[in-house]
Formats: sequence, C-alpha cells, structure tokens
Amino acid sequence: MTYASPDELLDFLRRHLPFRDMGALALEGLAERLTPVAAASGSSIVTPSDERPDLFIIQSGKVGVRLAVDTHLTDKPLDELEPGKMFPLAAVAAKRQAINVYAAVGDAKVWRLASADFFALLPLSPEFNLFVLDHLAGRLDDSWRQIELQFGQRNAEQQALNTQISALPRQTMILVTPQASIREAMESMVRAKVGSVVVADESHKPVGIFTQTDTLRRVVIPRYPDTATVEEVMTTPPATISDHATMYDAMLAMATLGIRHLVIVDAEERAAGVISERVLFAMARVGLRNIRKVIEAAADIDAVSRAAGDVRRLCLNMLNQGVSAEKLTQFISGLNDGLTRRVIEITLARHDLYGLDWAWLSFGSEGRDEQTFSTDQDNGIIFVCPDFADRDALQLRFLDFAREVNEGLARCGFPLCKGNIMASNPLWCLTNEEWQERFTHWIRLPEPEALLNASIFFDFRALYGNEALAKALRKWLLDRTGSARIFLRLMAENAVRAAPPLGMIRDFVFDNNTEFPHTLDLKAFGTRPFVDAARIIALAHGIPHSSTTARLRAAAEQMKLGSDDVNAVIDGFFFIQMLRLRNQGADTRPGAANRIDPEELNELDRQMLKAAFKQAKRLQSRLQLEYRL
Repeated sequence: MTYASPDELLDFLRRHLPFRDMGALALEGLAERLTPVAAASGSSIVTPSDERPDLFIIQSGKVGVRLAVDTHLTDKPLDELEPGKMFPLAAVAAKRQAINVYAAVGDAKVWRLASADFFALLPLSPEFNLFVLDHLAGRLDDSWRQIELQFGQRNAEQQALNTQISALPRQTMILVTPQASIREAMESMVRAKVGSVVVADESHKPVGIFTQTDTLRRVVIPRYPDTATVEEVMTTPPATISDHATMYDAMLAMATLGIRHLVIVDAEERAAGVISERVLFAMARVGLRNIRKVIEAAADIDAVSRAAGDVRRLCLNMLNQGVSAEKLTQFISGLNDGLTRRVIEITLARHDLYGLDWAWLSFGSEGRDEQTFSTDQDNGIIFVCPDFADRDALQLRFLDFAREVNEGLARCGFPLCKGNIMASNPLWCLTNEEWQERFTHWIRLPEPEALLNASIFFDFRALYGNEALAKALRKWLLDRTGSARIFLRLMAENAVRAAPPLGMIRDFVFDNNTEFPHTLDLKAFGTRPFVDAARIIALAHGIPHSSTTARLRAAAEQMKLGSDDVNAVIDGFFFIQMLRLRNQGADTRPGAANRIDPEELNELDRQMLKAAFKQAKRLQSRLQLEYRL
C-alpha cells in the first residue's frame, strides 16, 4: 500500500478540521511527525490494553468503534470513523487507556502521531489545542451511552416502550437514488420538512441515509459541491430496524450507535419509513401524559401510590434513554407535583376548607423544580385569617388537613422530613403576616440557624391553592433582601464553606465520612455550591425565580457573564445532577444516594466532574469577590 507524498499529505490535512485551521509551521510540524500504518480489514488499531495509546488520523477507509466487552446489545459498531477523523483523542489527551476497540472496516490507511509528539504539538498550535478542549467538553454523549448500556436492560419491560414501530404514526419518508445530486436531496428535505432522505436502490432497499447533520458536516463546512451525487456524502450502510421492533429497540439502537435516525425496513428489507430521535421522545411524552391522566383519575391514596411507582419507572426509562438531567429533573418535579396535588385533592374531600384563602407551599429542591429520585418532604401552608375568624382555631383545621396530606405523601414514597419541615408542623403553617415576620427575623438576625432556614425556605413556590399569596410573599421578600448587605454577606460566607472537593495535588479530596470512605458527596459539595450562589444572587438582585438555572440565566447581566459562560456553569451543575440521578437509579446502599467513588467513574466522567467542580468554584469566587470574603 502506498502513502501520500509530503505535499499530498499536507494537502490532505488542509481539507479536514482542525488541521486546515492550523498555522503553516504547526501543520508542517505535524506532518513531519506522522508515520504511516496499514490496517487490514478487521484488524485492531487501538484497544483498551494499550497502556498509553498514540493518536491516529484516517487517510482512507473506515475505522469502526466497538465496545470492549460483549454486551449482547448489538453486533454493529458504535460508530464508523471516516477519512480525516482522529482517534482515540479523548484517551490520548487524558493520558489514559482507550475505552473502546478501534478496528479497520475493510482495508484502511492511517497516520500515527506518537503520544509524546501530540503533547509537543499542543503549545505550537492554539487552534489544535482549542479543538482538543472542545472535543473533550463535547463528549458528554459518551456518558449518556454508557448510562444506557448500564441501565437499559432493567426497564425494557415498560409497556409504553414495548409498542411496535409499525403501530406508530409514520413520518414522511423521502427516497432518492444514489445518483441524485446533493442539492436535489437537500431540496427534498426542505420541501417535505424532514431531517433526512433515504438513499435506496431500484428495489427500494436502503443503501444509505443523508441527514441535515450530514449536510452541515460533509457539504457546507468542507464546501463540497452540491452538484455531486448524494452517494458521495451519504452515511452507508444506514442503520436499519425492523418494523416489528419496539420503541425500546429503536431507542436502544440510537443510544448505542449514537445516531438520530433509523431506517425502518419490512420483511423484504425494503425501506418502509424513517424514525427519528425527536419522534421517539415525543412518543415517550405520550406515556408521560398517560401517567398524568392516571394520577388525575386516582380515587384514593393507594391509587396515587401505584401511580408514583409508574412515575419512578418512567423517569428511570428517561434516564436510560439519555434525556438530559435538566429535562429529567423537570419531569420528576412536574410529575411529583401532580402526585402531591392529587393527594391534596383527595384529602380536601374529608376537610372543610371551602371559602378559605390559602396555598400549599413547597420548599427546597421541590420549590426549585430540581427533585431527583431520592427526595423527602419540605412543605408548608400560607393562609389568610379573616378579621372575624379565630386564628388558632383556623390553624388547627389546616394542621389536621396537612397531617393527613403528609402521611398520604409518605405512603406514595415521599418520606417524612427528618427535620419536620412539613405543613403539619405549626411552625410552618402560618398566615401571610406570620411568614413575613419569620422571614424578617432571619434577615435581621442572621444567626447560623436563621441562615440555614433561609437556604431552605427562601426557595419556595405555591403548589396548590392561591398562587397569588406566594407571589406576593416573594415580592415582599425581594424588596427587603436586596438592601440587606450583612445578611447576604453572611449567606455568602456560609455558602463558600461548602467548597467543591478539588485537590491541589490530587484530583479530588474526600471528607471524613467513615461509613462511605473515599467518596464524594455530590449534593453537599457538588450541586449545593451552585444552588447557594444562585439563591444569593437572586436575593441580591430581585430575581423572582426559584430554580437555580432560571436564577443564573436571569442574573447573567448582573454577573457580567456572556451566554457561553452562563451555559458552562449550568452545564456543570447538570452534569453533577446527572451523576446523582445515575447513582440513585442504581439502587445504591441506604445513605449513599448522593455519594460516589470517583475511581469507579470512567476517565471521561472524572474529567467532566473536575470541570463541573471548577465551575462551582468559579461561582464561589464571584461571591468572595462581591462580598470581600
């Protein structure tokens, strides 16, 4: 097998990212360091047994990416890399072993860049360095795939996901021949308002697929002529699935292969349709609506409890399907809201509260719409006492009602709060004026207990009843906290004590928990720094939102952060949330729902966790600067 001359090699590199953006000297330095390698069909180029793998660039042929272990999920590769692609970039950059096996699909020609030369090249080319960093930051998809592979089998029997693809509404399918021009294919997608066209032969058997993503990556960015035939830029062979397969099979295939479209084939292997990731998850939301209907129709607490089990199973499936942590926590919170409202409605039928003005308040993670799988109750009641009414007698009526609601929620899987922050506690069943008095006391005398209470109760929202009562209380609170400089400073001082567990020498530092040694608390030292900082910023700047991300986004201007900076902080927060959800979904030991051993994470997740902790530290540094701590 012959390889390109030096000039041909440079010309090849200039046609692909990131090499074409590199300076001439850096590009020539790269070319001088490359050595050719011929890989026969099926031969392994990189495996997890390679202690410190080198970097490879594909010149011709394809390289398949496969799992290192037999999962019995698919016999197809996770991905197929084409000419111009590098591998295994994340492993080389992190100085670790590769996670997957990289093998030639057909005969392939690749160029080897020794690991030492890779690190020598980084300081010579800022463009190459930036590409590597962006690549590492963008590899969260790998984590989602691993979540799917770890948990996917557990919930495969969910009825909603066992629906056959043939029973689903069919998307418009556009067929084109391999000889059709790229422009024709793109215009067909635009006219039909679809994201892909199937490339098929004369017998309608699919030979490839061309998507909007392919348009961007293979046509627009490399400026490939749109008069060329679509077969030159299509993905081949296309990922296919039988029309007798289930929604779960399709979701599993997409998650495993890292793709967004599957070509549906009939018994004769002819193209029968296309199913996209968007449609699949839309169908999953149908299941969500069905569960909501079940919740709303529940006649008693036992029925609500059964629906609560369905909620957990559905949310586990969403985790398995790779739904983002932000969306998943919203789903969990929304469904839990529905469960709580139904328990309240069922209980109201046995209590005479008609004509009274009141609202059920949620606090803490529920108040922020940030619930995970492991959550207890944090709630209260705000009510209006008419001039003619006896306040104490009225409170007793609300307390009797709240006690029954709290017990009903406990039967539905929401444990009673160990700190007794519940509406059945007279301390948290108060009139509007009493809540104002309580909040005023905490702001004026910010002792440790007051600061702790503020961190819980100031994240409130109305879950049932007169929402205007909660909105008015929020406005009243924000009118006072903006100028309460001492209170805010002490809140900030308290917040920065929960420092992210980053070490100066080691990657992570561990607390002194004897029951779970060598673990990190992802709640106390992971998500809490984000939550605390967002709360303080909201209280200082009059931001009426209760959720962490809404507070951060609304505060972007006050924090003098660009949208990319705010998104990086939010991404860090939700990466830690994702690890918490994954840990809780794995049925960990009691007390360990939020604890992980970083050594049990893969190298990619460890690097991303470090980056997330750094974002939390960044927020804390802003608090320290703002309040001179």
